Amino acid sequence: EAELGEALIDHAVMAGDPVVRVAPGAWRQAAIACKERLGCDYLSFVSAIDWMPAPIVGEEGSGDTSTPAQPREQTVGLAGGETRFQLLACVESTRAPFRRIVLKCDVGDDLRAESWVPVYAGADWHEREAWEMFGIGFEGHPSLRHLYLPSEFEGYPLRKDFPLLAREVKPWPGLVDVEGMPGGGDDEEAAE
Repeated sequence: EAELGEALIDHAVMAGDPVVRVAPGAWRQAAIACKERLGCDYLSFVSAIDWMPAPIVGEEGSGDTSTPAQPREQTVGLAGGETRFQLLACVESTRAPFRRIVLKCDVGDDLRAESWVPVYAGADWHEREAWEMFGIGFEGHPSLRHLYLPSEFEGYPLRKDFPLLAREVKPWPGLVDVEGMPGGGDDEEAAE
């Protein structure tokens, strides 16, 4: 809080670990503070999340229970948020026991954020993945290039609005109607 001042927007605690949401302009500054001031020398991950509700596939009220229940309104998790996309990062200390911090940052409509590579070299791979799967660019990243997908691939597969045609052709496995258990009240009706 002393390092970030007003750039620290909100915080919460999850399973004993602080979750800290910082202003977009302080994303890299938060990484520096965690590494230099708090001794968090290990980057566990950098990723993104799309808080948009998943589109409804199929007809509403059709009785198809194969699609897992999805929220109908945008949620933002612990420490809040104001945008559809957020960056998430987890840093830890290899020296101080049980010191782990989860950082969050809203990503604006420009889908850009400061790269953490100058602070944590291991952010290279994680930011490339977030760029490839969500379309979030990282200013100062040495080389954003594809990890998984061919360079001509169009779209961002981890966005909620990315069309998963396989789900539209064949419903996603999930909750389904099942027969009653043997010995249950339904057996007598079925025997008649």
